Amino acid sequence: MGRPVHHSPREGGAVFPASGCTDQGGTAVSAARVLVVEHEDGTGPAQVGERIAAQGLLTDMCRPWAGDALPRNLDGHDALLVLGGSMGPHDDERAPWLPAVRELLRQAVARDLPTLAICLGMELLTVACGGEVRHAALPEVGLCELAPLQEALEDRLFGPLANTDGRLRAVQWHWEETGTLPAGAVPLVTSERCAHQSYRIGTSVWGVQFHPEVLADDIRTWGTSDVGPLHDLGLEPAGVVAEVARAETVLRALWGAFADQWAAIVTDPAASVQIVPAGPTPGRR
Repeated sequence: MGRPVHHSPREGGAVFPASGCTDQGGTAVSAARVLVVEHEDGTGPAQVGERIAAQGLLTDMCRPWAGDALPRNLDGHDALLVLGGSMGPHDDERAPWLPAVRELLRQAVARDLPTLAICLGMELLTVACGGEVRHAALPEVGLCELAPLQEALEDRLFGPLANTDGRLRAVQWHWEETGTLPAGAVPLVTSERCAHQSYRIGTSVWGVQFHPEVLADDIRTWGTSDVGPLHDLGLEPAGVVAEVARAETVLRALWGAFADQWAAIVTDPAASVQIVPAGPTPGRR
């Protein structure tokens, strides 16, 4: 995502079922297993992690920034979730595990393995598959409007959300963006400032530039950390936080349903599932 500074911690991973989870009788639970790649402290899966855990998925948290070794392949995993971070997709010297993450993303594409790549994750997916990531002329920070494209209406992940309203709202926090899509990628969502907010490769690999996982607490921490860069954009951290906080009910319902939808796809990759978000319908700001 190319954020200019490091963010403070968020306790995002503690709620997930542990690897090797067992039921009350001591029998191993048969459930889909998700490899989650976290790039730095404070960028955990948050709401998305909570929702997929509630759907019964098991998560293997890999924190290479803390010394965890990334697996060489995706054997034993049914899905891949790649999170955001303040580094850019080419910052291999700063984050020497990035080449391994790009390789895992290429493997996921080759297998058509259910994958969700968020912000930096999408940028890594773009680069891994031959697309181009560039510095954003107009960075997006805070609550922003998204516009689903026609292709989103028939997409397994975005279709139920795209059909509820002409526009969506989501939290953004990025200074880089996808300029050229990978070959064969299907664009799904755009915005006024960023042409490629989401795309799909194959039937099951999605990249999203925005942050479906975060809520007001995350943005409060990020705003405190990024005071200088926000001022450079003419933004006051308190105002950014307040706007996201006012929209939290909508964000929780909308992107919680999005996470539920992805979990359903992970559980049954061949199924055409539709989970309509409960609660308020998002509209224009």
